[in-house]
Amino acid sequence: MLVQSNAMKRIVSPGRISGSLKIPGSKSHTIRALLIASAAQGRSIIQDPLDSSDTRAALSLCRSLGARVTEEQGRWIVEGTGGAMNQAHIDVGNSGTSLFLAAAVAAASDKAVSFDGDEQIRRRSAAPLLDALRGLGAEIIESGEAGCAPFTVKGPLQGGKVSIACPTSQYLSALLLAAPLTPSGSSTEIEVSLLYERPYVEMTLKWLDDQGIEYQRRGLEWFLVPGGQHYKPFSAAVPADFSSATFFFCAAAITGDKLFLKGLDPTDIQGDKMVLPILEKMGCRVSPKDGGIEIQGPEEGLSGGTFDLNSIPDALPALAATACFAKGETQLTNVPQARIKETDRIAVMAQELTGIGAEIRELEDGLLISGRGPKGLSGGNVRGHGDHRVIMAEAIAALGAREEVIIDDDGAVAVTFPNFFSLLDSIRKV
Repeated sequence: MLVQSNAMKRIVSPGRISGSLKIPGSKSHTIRALLIASAAQGRSIIQDPLDSSDTRAALSLCRSLGARVTEEQGRWIVEGTGGAMNQAHIDVGNSGTSLFLAAAVAAASDKAVSFDGDEQIRRRSAAPLLDALRGLGAEIIESGEAGCAPFTVKGPLQGGKVSIACPTSQYLSALLLAAPLTPSGSSTEIEVSLLYERPYVEMTLKWLDDQGIEYQRRGLEWFLVPGGQHYKPFSAAVPADFSSATFFFCAAAITGDKLFLKGLDPTDIQGDKMVLPILEKMGCRVSPKDGGIEIQGPEEGLSGGTFDLNSIPDALPALAATACFAKGETQLTNVPQARIKETDRIAVMAQELTGIGAEIRELEDGLLISGRGPKGLSGGNVRGHGDHRVIMAEAIAALGAREEVIIDDDGAVAVTFPNFFSLLDSIRKV
């Protein structure tokens, strides 16, 4: 076996991989679909949703707001509220996407909705978003650390003009989802002074476009959204998740092996598909094929390089692990927002990979990794820090290490990728 489980510990042995696997649905698409379906009047069908603890947090909050959700094999059926939401107390668990996006949508109603989450969520600031919602007419009551959950929002939003800095794209996506729901005759003008993770905003705009929502924009720096608009029921399939696929793309890169990842659409708006040109520059061969994407790791070994991850911060843990096996230096740069995810992923990845033999220097906005080529890590004990992407990155790093890697707690992978370890085991080359 490639992977062994002992209580919550996870032991991953070095090894080769091959074959194909189906990547689960996109978390980002699933949560947007749930919120829009819940705000719509009528019956929506979400096909192939991601079923994980993050999306279940979103599903639960939509039910709390008044939507009726029926779960069937391979699809969720949502009877929306038409905007008539309930007063509610909502626990988003570990889902920052659910917290930020739902807080704005809930603020469009006249009911008080309280939000809370786990210990990590209580440290993730929503202050710029909450200030913007106040500027648009919402009442915000904060009962925790300033700008963080727990807090209560109460609308209705009235429209107006706000300026916002977005070190996470979720602030802007939240405002764009809520702005059409302001009263008829109003409008919301949004000036964006800073924006990271731009592809996620493009994803939100694609959902608005598919809904026929009217807005004006100048790039991603200025928006004007008329109020009095409504979301419509829809039927849509959730595409496979490039963020999850990143770990298997990088596994092939580390081992020099070939994998076929089913369900991925190279034309989808997801930003994390930008991992593929990075891996190509490091020496991999990438081939879109019918029904998915094939990747071949380089037999001659990976090469280092300098890569801007501002648009794809979730890829930092996997690419950091990959860079340990490259020849020469790799710089992962311009990704300061990686410090404000579930953990400070810059600090955590530097610490944990160094502990198993990597040579890494922590930068203010990224990592400088001196790769040691094949078998570039020694193996040993690492901590997962309750961060799903850190844990998965440590697991793929183990594939190329000289000895097994023992992860102290693997439970957090359920946040976005509950069957990650079973899929990893399934592609073991025997």
